[in-house]
Amino acid sequence: MERAALAAALRALLSPAQVIDHPAELRAFAHDASFFAQVSPQHVPDVVVAPNTAEEVARVVRFAAEHRVPVTPRGTATGQTGGAVPIHGGIVVTLHHLRRVLELDAPNLQVVVEPGIVHADLNAYLKPHGLIFPPDPGSSRMCSVGGMAANNAHGMRAMKYGGTGHWVLGLEVVLPTGEIITTGSVGSRSLQSSSGYELTKLFVGAEGTLGIITKLRLKLLPIPPARALVLALFDELERAGEAVNATFAAGILPTAIEILDRGAIQAVNLYRPALKLPPAEALLLFEVDGNPPGVRDDAERITSAIATLATHTEWADDPARIAALWEARSVVGAAASMVRPGAVRAYCGEDICVPLAQVPAALRGIARLSEQHGIPAVTYGHIGGGGLHAGLLIEPANPEEIARVQAMADAIHQLALDLGGTVTGEHGVGVVRAPYMPREHGPALATMWAIKRALDPHGIMNPGKIFPAEWHGMESTDGETVQAAARPIAAPSR
Repeated sequence: MERAALAAALRALLSPAQVIDHPAELRAFAHDASFFAQVSPQHVPDVVVAPNTAEEVARVVRFAAEHRVPVTPRGTATGQTGGAVPIHGGIVVTLHHLRRVLELDAPNLQVVVEPGIVHADLNAYLKPHGLIFPPDPGSSRMCSVGGMAANNAHGMRAMKYGGTGHWVLGLEVVLPTGEIITTGSVGSRSLQSSSGYELTKLFVGAEGTLGIITKLRLKLLPIPPARALVLALFDELERAGEAVNATFAAGILPTAIEILDRGAIQAVNLYRPALKLPPAEALLLFEVDGNPPGVRDDAERITSAIATLATHTEWADDPARIAALWEARSVVGAAASMVRPGAVRAYCGEDICVPLAQVPAALRGIARLSEQHGIPAVTYGHIGGGGLHAGLLIEPANPEEIARVQAMADAIHQLALDLGGTVTGEHGVGVVRAPYMPREHGPALATMWAIKRALDPHGIMNPGKIFPAEWHGMESTDGETVQAAARPIAAPSR
């Protein structure tokens, strides 16, 4: 079936305005924020649909299942793994129309939302009610809550508050068959449950390979009344790692502990000279929150616990000073390329997570690989949880550098596994990290594959993601080949 026929069939299911098939417009849906999407051949969908309701999503998926057409769910496409890229063409289901707050249940500390709502917009809505959705990804102003759940996003404050999965109480999901289910108990408003299988957790982090999330019931917290921030400088990476352990040993659980290496400090000073960060081998930011007396006590105790390890410490609980200190961390991602004029950042090898004791070894390893491959690296991240982001800087028009940065990214992933870590601490697997899944998970990956095959018998749902390419084969359990144009399609009925 030709693209025009597929588009016509989908227009009969939805409305003409909800179906996109112009070649120029389709190219916009061949990308996410990943380096993979920039350098690989374009994976253009055959058709894009923009449903307005869960039933319309289900209608499209039932049609796709019947005719073996691949389906790729898409939020705001801020992901860095190729997760929203339609590797096998077919239908992209964009969820940007589904962005409403459906219900705020403040007495029960929860909210029901559609998946397309942007994280920062949700918290702006909650703020007048004194509530917050605690997960805090760096792309808060751009990423959708549905995408956060699909990838189990973490972020700066995950050390205290956990990843997105900790805050998802229930989901409405369109299965690959087109059936709509509710997880977390139908009609429930409880904050905890031991009833049945943890289906909510199954879909959180599944990256759209098991179904399309169309509604989320989220747990909320009261906004902490006070925050403080401790800044510390170190002349050795090992001392920075020891400072994290010293903080925990003092009985303190900060909201966040962030690290900037020497290159990251340099990048921030080039990008925001007014911040005037002192040069150091490493800079740590410790955030604590809670009631004002406790916050001040925690900040003072952290400062005392790390005093013999740091070359300089200071802390502040004034909101203006905290904002100024956090600005250094918030701009480092955008600032990274300043270290190498004319370069751009390649988002690959940027999301490893290692055991806390191995953070210095990981930082040293990244620096060694940077020298070995001739690719400058600016490294920062969530040291309190072992998460590190390496900003790899390249000249994008240089094919030889593209090859070297891909080799370096592979070496960074292997380094993480060698150190007992994971290739993705918070961004997900997508396409780019699928090759590492057999080494990371061993025989457990086959169990994941069995779940995928059981729920998605025709192999249509976000194919090409999480599992290595050779596992897919684009073949369904009934032996029929999955493709965007499997056979002639009769006009569907609504």
